[in-house]
Amino acid sequence: MKKQLLGKTGYLVSPIIYAGIVSMNEGQDESDRCVSWSVDQGINYFDVAPSYGDAEEKLGNSLRPYRKNIYLACKTEKRSRTEAEKEIGRSLKLLHTDWFDNFQLHAVTSPEDVETAFGQGGVMELLRDLKEKGIIRKLGISAHSERAAMECLARYPFDTVMFPMNWMLHMGQGIGSKLIKLKEQQGFGLLGIKSLIQRAWTDGDDREGTYPKSWCKPFAPGEDALRLAAMHYSLSALKSDVLIPPGNFEAMSFMAEHIDMLLDQPMSENEKALLETHFETVKNLPFFDKDKGNWPD
Repeated sequence: MKKQLLGKTGYLVSPIIYAGIVSMNEGQDESDRCVSWSVDQGINYFDVAPSYGDAEEKLGNSLRPYRKNIYLACKTEKRSRTEAEKEIGRSLKLLHTDWFDNFQLHAVTSPEDVETAFGQGGVMELLRDLKEKGIIRKLGISAHSERAAMECLARYPFDTVMFPMNWMLHMGQGIGSKLIKLKEQQGFGLLGIKSLIQRAWTDGDDREGTYPKSWCKPFAPGEDALRLAAMHYSLSALKSDVLIPPGNFEAMSFMAEHIDMLLDQPMSENEKALLETHFETVKNLPFFDKDKGNWPD
């Protein structure tokens, strides 16, 4: 698998990232198998969070043979220094590591999130200190609200941004456009999530029988042309440096097996037309299960 430069981090990483949710709620043997397969494919960046159930424990054990040869990223949703310090200590222990190659202020959504995180006694005080000590090598954010992401980037020169770089959100609402422009100015690495997603789950979907660990409905096997076009859109039109799959091994393996082909060629007019046609069938359906994108004007 070809490696991509992740913005200004200097990291050469696989263009498909291992989402820690793949290991969540799996037996240790299954997590080990998924991680071993991923390493064999050339995946060298692994991302996890405390909010992903038992994923830190499972992934931490699976990564022990590979830790020095991979990039490990973690996150926190805690907004106060005190709470985050306890959580990060636990994450380091569960993941059997002394440092994080990237650590992210996770799920930034509202003005209150930003003000608390950057305020006195907020989590950013701790993250800056840990970066100075080398326990955190690079510092990033994850967000579903573009407005929240932009506000964070106005306050600190983050190394990475994890954001939904999704064909439907961009076609319908232009979401992601502001981040793309700011990326050109600031040089942060852009980790695109939800590239393979077509819409939110609805009552008639068999979520538990298909993708129980995905918060939104991905394109499924048999929709390969749409899958590839959606991935290509995130890479080409939305300038994602790397893509993070839904929390499912099947989806991750599909993306890993096809990513080099997509990187070798520009997005075609046929692919754009395919997504535009599909957009007309889903544009009136909700995208997220939760309204995570609101930032009051």
